[in-house]
Amino acid sequence: MFSDADAAALYDVLNPWDPGAWPADAFYEALLADADSVLDVGCGTGAMLVRAREQGHTGRLVGLEPDRAALARARRRTDIEWIEGTAADADRQDVGGPDRQGEPSGFTLVTMVSHAFQCLVTDEELRASLDAIHSALRPGGVFAFETRHPRARAWESWTPDHASTVEYPSGRGLRVWHEVESAEGGVVAFTSTTASAGPDATVLHTDRSRLRFLDEAALDGLLARAGFLIEGRYGDWDRTPVTAASREIITLARRPDRPA
Repeated sequence: MFSDADAAALYDVLNPWDPGAWPADAFYEALLADADSVLDVGCGTGAMLVRAREQGHTGRLVGLEPDRAALARARRRTDIEWIEGTAADADRQDVGGPDRQGEPSGFTLVTMVSHAFQCLVTDEELRASLDAIHSALRPGGVFAFETRHPRARAWESWTPDHASTVEYPSGRGLRVWHEVESAEGGVVAFTSTTASAGPDATVLHTDRSRLRFLDEAALDGLLARAGFLIEGRYGDWDRTPVTAASREIITLARRPDRPA
């Protein structure tokens, strides 16, 4: 058996949050250090917020996540607020209301890390989510996220030939790979398979997912509609501009201090 809880634990093995090793993690860690209140949308198992607290962050930290198994793992840390919900729930009162110390409602920073933004597939999801995130921010607050640049065609490497072999916390070896089912209209549908390592390769768990790939113009149109101003746009984690070779579109979008 390989449960949803096992899958959540495996995610942490495959994707350890380590700003010393991964420039993306260091990029977000610096943003969190300067923000007195943070909402991480699609927080997963909560590793980024846990790291921030361990590094001495004393402000309000809230993780919002729809996956119950991932959220259960995050909730092992009790000095952070963990809430079940999607990006479109970011403006719910129980998410963005005053904290326990009576600080003002709204967040200085909202994040969607690890390409979580791409899980917003339909136009309706994108519009509802961006509206909610805009409302969850204080005036002057920033929404930070990244999405894979469609020009880089990252999905072409999502094949069994690029499988990862890891040791699960229980000590057994596991092999994880992706296979693309379709790539149409900017939406890539694929499966993620977890199997036992070794010659038998017994399949233990299969997930089906869809991700949306948006270019800069499409992103900017959606953000402008929701009332955001683009404060920063980068093609890599060292804050260099987007170029023809960029694999990422990294965006800092600000909620204006005053309505336009």
